[in-house]
Amino acid sequence: MLPYASLTLLTLAATTTATCPRSTLQSATTALLAAQTAGNLSALPLSANTTYLENDASVTLTSSILTTALPIDLSRSLHDTTLCATFTEIISATAPHPYMIMTRMLLTADGAAISRIENVVADKGDWLFNAQASLSKAQSEVWDVVPEGKRDARDTIRAAGDKYLDSWADGKVSVPYGSPCARLEGGSYTTNCKMPEFPKQFKVLTVRRAKNRRYVIDEEIGAVDIFNDFPFLDANKPNGTSSTNFVRVEGGKIRYIHEVTICTQNNCGR
Repeated sequence: MLPYASLTLLTLAATTTATCPRSTLQSATTALLAAQTAGNLSALPLSANTTYLENDASVTLTSSILTTALPIDLSRSLHDTTLCATFTEIISATAPHPYMIMTRMLLTADGAAISRIENVVADKGDWLFNAQASLSKAQSEVWDVVPEGKRDARDTIRAAGDKYLDSWADGKVSVPYGSPCARLEGGSYTTNCKMPEFPKQFKVLTVRRAKNRRYVIDEEIGAVDIFNDFPFLDANKPNGTSSTNFVRVEGGKIRYIHEVTICTQNNCGR
């Protein structure tokens, strides 16, 4: 028989895991897609005091992008049972006003309601924005569930995403790029994920590290999304502008990167 203390720890661990099952998180992302398609908040299981941020600014839910009905041409979601959090990538390329929306949601401890929603909402004028090009490339990618015996550990997935972000400030960081590896940045696509030589005007500024990192990790999909304040790109916000990096990891190596970054002026003044 196990000692009482061991039994207590096992019970607590089981309870913690059970409070936010994957099925509950999947219901939340299904509700999000329904709400965005209809432009109606009623589909969302909101808490009494849900916090909402849009491009890092506090916005009322009733004036948010969620109240704009949009056709969803592509969506992908992550479900993080450890953090009781979700991430959803939405591309609305066929809307009269195209958008690319990256949504991070935090649920209450029991998973019953959404306590926080963070949206990165990109449209014309944001960094390399081209929803139609992004849709075309994203549709060609494979983000299937990773077979159970081949899944990377949570820490491995997070470390790969962090190293990619860190490499923008320090070119000496060893990033585990796979072969092949593809990066979709706004609507710009490359199959060479390694960092290019920076233009001269960027060189002094690249010492700044992407801060305010917020994670959603899904071991079944082998992916992490990192909300962050990306530095140096927007001339008006050199210390960081709203950005998100959606990274797929296969066998410890980066397979895909999707970046969406918000600009305060057309194409961040570049």
